[in-house]
Amino acid sequence: QAQLVESGGGLVHAGGSLRLSCVASGRAFKSYVMGWFRQAPGKEEREFVSIINLVDNTTYYADSVKDRFTISRINAKTTVYLQMNSLKPEDTAVYYCAAADQPAVWVMNTKRARFWGQGTQVTVSS
Repeated sequence: QAQLVESGGGLVHAGGSLRLSCVASGRAFKSYVMGWFRQAPGKEEREFVSIINLVDNTTYYADSVKDRFTISRINAKTTVYLQMNSLKPEDTAVYYCAAADQPAVWVMNTKRARFWGQGTQVTVSS
């Protein structure tokens, strides 16, 4: 059973930057993709943010974060980062790391994943 642990959230002014980290552990961790979702205050559903294919490094982004956020991973394939620049108040949310065995597009569209982290709060003040 894999576990995902996020870190790096916090409070930042609009225009600032944060980098989130997600570390996967567990001897059975063989996920195909890892990514980030977020849930804003008052919203019932999580929103897709970004995802990376751990085999070929293909990345996908939500239109709302494209050109501001960058997803990456280290070669060990168990740590994924989300570099967030030019943050806006509307980026305020709890950010969740996810890992799945399904293709990235399927995870993006269904918002379903086998493993989820506990979430890390990102607050952007205006």
